Amino acid sequence: MHLFFNAKRLHGLLLHGPYSWLLISRLLHFGIAPVSQHIRVKRAPSSATTLYYGLNSSYSVGQVLFAALALFAIRKGVTAMGQGFGFLLGLLAACAWFVISLLVLKSPQPRMTGTLFAALSVEVALTV
Repeated sequence: MHLFFNAKRLHGLLLHGPYSWLLISRLLHFGIAPVSQHIRVKRAPSSATTLYYGLNSSYSVGQVLFAALALFAIRKGVTAMGQGFGFLLGLLAACAWFVISLLVLKSPQPRMTGTLFAALSVEVALTV
């Protein structure tokens, strides 16, 4: 009950939501798409396979690094992440990931993850 009376603390906890979701979902995507398929040898060695692994790996690792850096900044108390600039940066990143997933990746899961990240970011922006 005390949490809801302290708006600044509640906003800080809500701010962790989108970036934690992005970090967890991208780690799972990285484990499922490129790593497990490589371990199970689901694709024959070819240039298309290398492209598939490279695109999925770089897409996932880029989002993991972005989320980890954002969570680190939030944890250290960087107030810009909870202000307009931080929200704009997150939404621009989500739009860029959505466009990349439309143009390059064939599976719908990265698009859904990016859309949910954007929705969570908007939700946090509305609590300011």
